[in-house]
Amino acid sequence: QNFSAHPAVKAFMCGSLSGTCSTLLFQPLDLVKTRLQILQNGVQPGSVGSGRVGMVTVFVSVLRTEKLFGLWRGVSPVSVTPDLHVFHSKAAFFCRRAPGPLQATLLVARARCVVGVCMLPVTVIKTRFESGRYKYSSVFGALQCVCRTEGPKALFSGLTATLLRDAPFSGIYVMIYSQAKYTLPREISQSSYAPLANFSCGVLAGILASIVTQPADVVKTHIQVSPNVFSRTSDVVQFIYKEHGLVGFFRGAVPRSLRRTMMAALAWTVYEQLMAQMGLKS
Repeated sequence: QNFSAHPAVKAFMCGSLSGTCSTLLFQPLDLVKTRLQILQNGVQPGSVGSGRVGMVTVFVSVLRTEKLFGLWRGVSPVSVTPDLHVFHSKAAFFCRRAPGPLQATLLVARARCVVGVCMLPVTVIKTRFESGRYKYSSVFGALQCVCRTEGPKALFSGLTATLLRDAPFSGIYVMIYSQAKYTLPREISQSSYAPLANFSCGVLAGILASIVTQPADVVKTHIQVSPNVFSRTSDVVQFIYKEHGLVGFFRGAVPRSLRRTMMAALAWTVYEQLMAQMGLKS
């Protein structure tokens, strides 16, 4: 509480730390989700087998063939983005008081779009690392390889699907989270049970937001992992619907929902506790 710095700097630090912790902790679920999604497009890694597998099968396969640290393939310092500080800074700048549900939704969705575009090249590389099909030695080496063999444009593949996923997810999440937190009784929100209550609100918001945005995530993964097969968003949508029906758009929904739900809930819980310790209202 005695830490002296501008509120925006404090918010940035809180958002960075909470986002980093949650991203590192739940990365294995993201890798399993990516592997499940790419099993559909006909060029799945042979180590996993047929396309009719579940997350446990993929998880065990990765452990057997790539060992424990294989579950963290694709993680790097540059793949962790402090989304929460963006929302707090915007809210503090535009609002004299705490933003309402609609205002919070628009603020965080707009901020997430900016972050999504800026970080898309890293997201493309991260997804390819997770897929297990590309043998890049490092993030920097992967960026060089893509630019040399596919052109810089490839680093922004899946932009439309990414925005259709991230903006609605962030907006829906914050709207539901804010409303759920607002309805908490005062004796709970100001008690020692507040972190648990905030975490529960985050779980609820994360589940609903993940389900709504899952189709866009499936499309994004296909485009980024197989750019030689799919060049446009509409091509992927048509392929998935033709080959797998509507259920194909929800492939990998379980691990993604678990990851996004737990990651967001933990991030917000840690963020709010750190903000409180620094004397700031989240």
